[in-house]
Amino acid sequence: MATLKEKLIAPVVEEEATVQNNKITAVSFGLVGMSCAICVLGKSLADELALVDVLEGKLKGEMINPQHGSLFLQTLKIVADKDCSVTASSKTVVVTAGVRQQEGERRLNLAQKNVNVFKFIIPQMVNVIGSGCNLDSARFHCLMAENLGIHPSSCHVWILGEHSDSNVAVWIGVNVAGFSLQELNPEIGTDDDSENWKECTVPHGTAPHSFPWVGEGVP
Repeated sequence: MATLKEKLIAPVVEEEATVQNNKITAVSFGLVGMSCAICVLGKSLADELALVDVLEGKLKGEMINPQHGSLFLQTLKIVADKDCSVTASSKTVVVTAGVRQQEGERRLNLAQKNVNVFKFIIPQMVNVIGSGCNLDSARFHCLMAENLGIHPSSCHVWILGEHSDSNVAVWIGVNVAGFSLQELNPEIGTDDDSENWKECTVPHGTAPHSFPWVGEGVP
């Protein structure tokens, strides 16, 4: 006897058609991984979202919320597993895994710990593109714009180097709508700057726990 589903939906082709998908995977489902997943879902960037984490119980629990909210989303499929095989056919894999920074620990000292984590994760992926200092530059944008009273997109700043204590703010290139701030204030970013604009770069070289306004999970 035919099931309700079989009575309701009749196949029009003998074989299931192969559908080209835009699949995105988020590896390590902490606060940063969750934020990535929410952005992917909110902007309808993928028709399939895969979540990977070693904490299988927590992972599947977190997966239920977006699945049950799929009525309001355009992402057709949301899956989760601790096995990286779930990432198969992904167009993009976002890896947010990493060892938590301890109080007083410099980011460079975390390097070997995180290398060991990546040695386990990365070989199971295909292509890897690092985010570099995009996050640091975004923070620099935010703090400069906040002090200038403008939108971050109107302020053009860059952080070079690596995501650690050793990165460098490129003050000579800081501008608003093409107007160089260094030309307006030649001492900007230096110890001689009476306005102390250098404070806008402090979070880039200091551990998150040193700032009461930077919560747990901030990379």
